[in-house]
Amino acid sequence: MEASFQELKRKQVINTVDGKCLGHITDIIFDVVTACALGFVVPQPNQGFWAMFKGNKDLFIPFNCVCKIGVDVILVELYVDEPPPPPPPKGGKGGPKPNVITLNNKQM
Repeated sequence: MEASFQELKRKQVINTVDGKCLGHITDIIFDVVTACALGFVVPQPNQGFWAMFKGNKDLFIPFNCVCKIGVDVILVELYVDEPPPPPPPKGGKGGPKPNVITLNNKQM
């Protein structure tokens, strides 16, 4: 099955473990060296009034957690007891740039 980024970001992401809707895809992360997609990013909703001052954390979902990509939804298996998987590394000051590129040019 093939799907464009525009098609994927219209689908809701649902966690099959607890049945919660995680939202919609906002970004897909690629490894430039291997030309493989590593996973996708779903923004986390604000948790109350003070959360807007702390900044919104994005949830990185690796493709090995994807169970099924359907017509309307993307089913993922994320466990609450486990910490969320870390996002791909970012290049620090003076450090080498990672071999990761995103679709919306936030990270190059």
